[in-house]
Amino acid sequence: MAAISPIYSHARQRDAFELARDGWRQRGILAVSPSDRRLSFSEREFIRELGERLYGSEGRGGAHGSRS
Repeated sequence: MAAISPIYSHARQRDAFELARDGWRQRGILAVSPSDRRLSFSEREFIRELGERLYGSEGRGGAHGSRS
């Protein structure tokens, strides 16, 4: 078995919640799922519509909306 590099010996994998929280707090980047049950129906629908406007419909293989 190969030895673990000292660079990674103290690293730990962060969960998705931690990454999303830190992205918001440190960079102002919001990562939210349209299925997040902490949001109201109208908030989830807004997130879905915003995602489709910016990146295209789900399942379209990365189609992007206009950058204007």
